[in-house]
Amino acid sequence: MQLRVTFVAAARSSSLLAERFEDDRPLDQAGWDQVLGVAHDLLPLSAAELRYCSPTPRSRATGDALGYSPLVQLALRDCDMGRWRGLTLGEAMAREPESVDAWLADPRATPHGGESLLAFISRVGEWLDTRPMEDGGRVVAVAEPAVVRAALVYVLKAPPSTYWNIDVRPLSAITVTGRAGRWNLRFEGVSEQPTRA
Repeated sequence: MQLRVTFVAAARSSSLLAERFEDDRPLDQAGWDQVLGVAHDLLPLSAAELRYCSPTPRSRATGDALGYSPLVQLALRDCDMGRWRGLTLGEAMAREPESVDAWLADPRATPHGGESLLAFISRVGEWLDTRPMEDGGRVVAVAEPAVVRAALVYVLKAPPSTYWNIDVRPLSAITVTGRAGRWNLRFEGVSEQPTRA
């Protein structure tokens, strides 16, 4: 039995440099424009039997704008960043440089008083492993880019440090197939267009 889960990264709510830990701001105008620009390509995912999203305003708005009417999943929330919530990485670094260095170096570290990177990856993986199984079933989940990164680390059974090497862009989509504990990363091909003579 195989399940097909497609993660769609939420549209943006700020520029990359202004991204904040546990950002709960709504979509900005550029984010809305991005959704409208790719809606045609992502709309077919609304046929999935199960449609979920992270609890952030931008994830919910992205899912609704794409016609998914997603169900909020608390397990798909961003990493709990404790006292760094709402800060950019630069702001946290300016306030607590040693703590940020420790957090980046050790996936078990919680210098911010929140959730460790390892616990975050495990939480997202557990959510993935507990999706209802129906052979050939399809799931779509609109989530924060951090959640998509955590899911990929879990699926690939990669070291937690791999998390820092995965770049998830707004409105990118990635599909995994399989079942609990046995997931595969799937890259979709582009259908060939007929060539003109």
